[in-house]
Amino acid sequence: MKRHLGIYQNTLDLIGETPMIKLNKITSKLDGEFFVKLEGYNPGHSTKDRIALHMIEAAEKQGILKPGSTVIETTSGNTGFSLAMVSIIKGYKCLLAVTSKSSPDKIDMLKAMGAKVYVCPGHVSADDPRSYYQVAKRLHAETANSVYINQYFNELNIDAHYASTGPEIWKQTKGEITHLVAASGTGGTISGTGRYLKEQNPNIKILGVDAFGSILKKFHETGEFDSKEIYPYRIEGLGKNLIPTATDFDAIDKFEKVTDEASAHKAREIALTEGIFAGYTSGAVVQAVVQYAAAGEFDKDSKVVIIFPDHGSRYMSKVYSDAWMKEQGFFDAEKQEQASIEYI
Repeated sequence: MKRHLGIYQNTLDLIGETPMIKLNKITSKLDGEFFVKLEGYNPGHSTKDRIALHMIEAAEKQGILKPGSTVIETTSGNTGFSLAMVSIIKGYKCLLAVTSKSSPDKIDMLKAMGAKVYVCPGHVSADDPRSYYQVAKRLHAETANSVYINQYFNELNIDAHYASTGPEIWKQTKGEITHLVAASGTGGTISGTGRYLKEQNPNIKILGVDAFGSILKKFHETGEFDSKEIYPYRIEGLGKNLIPTATDFDAIDKFEKVTDEASAHKAREIALTEGIFAGYTSGAVVQAVVQYAAAGEFDKDSKVVIIFPDHGSRYMSKVYSDAWMKEQGFFDAEKQEQASIEYI
C-alpha cells in the first residue's frame, strides 16, 4: 500500500518516510546501481523538516519553548522554512537570519510562512557582526523568551538523522547499501545518517560533498582550518567557512569538492533525464557521484544511495533561470538553453 492514503492531523505528520527512487539514465554509464532519497517529498520540501521538528520538540520537552516563545535561527533558507512551518503549527514566532546567497525564492517563501527575515551579507567572515551567525546570536540576546536553534553547533541535528534518515535508508535498501553520498553543510544529515549506517555495517562508505571555497574537505583530511581555502561560491546549503560541531568527521570516509557551474548544469540534467525536479545542492551531489565514479570509488556490485536534500522550486530564480545562468557565465556555445519558450 502506498503512503499518504489516510487523513493526518497536520503537516508535521508527513515529515519523514520519504521515497527512494532508482536512477536510470543519468548514472547509466557508471558502475553500480544508484538510488536517490527524495527529501523534497517532506512537506517543507527539504530534509531540514526532520531537524526542525526534532529540535523544537526537544526544546518543548526540556521546558525551554513555551507558549508565546520565539524561535530564532541562522539559515541558508531550507532550515528556516522548516522552522517557520513547525512554528506556525505549534504557535511560536519565528525570526530568521538568512545569508544573501539564498535565492529570492527562498526568502519570499520564508516571509510567506510568517517568519521575520533578516538578510545578511553572505561573503563576510563568520565572526563579522554582520554575518548571519552573529545576527542570530544578537536577535536571541535581544528577544525575551526566545530559543536559538543553532543548527551548526547542536548535537540534535545529528540525532534527528540518526533516528530517522539512517533507519529509513537501511530498511529501504534491505541492508544492501554499500555507499552513501550526501552534501555536508551543517553536517547533520551526513553525520547522523552515516553513524547509523556504519553501526549496521562498518564497511559502508560515507562519501561527503563539499564546495570549492569551503574548508570542510581540507579540515577532514588534515585537521587544519585553512582560511586560504575560503572564497565566495554560489551553491547554497553546502560547505562552510567555519567548522560546525554538528559534523561528525569520524563518520565520513572522504570528501569530494564540486564547482558551482558543474553542479548547476547537473541539477538541470537531473530534471531532463530522470524527471526529478531537484535543488542546486542535489545537482552538486550527483556531480560528486560522477567524480567519485571517475576516481574508481564504485564497482558493478555497488549500491549507492544519494540524498537529494531539497526541491527545485527553491531555485527558480537561480539554476532554473536562463538569465541567472548567463549572468554567472554558466552558458557557453556548447551549453545553451536546453528548453525554450516560443510566444505566439
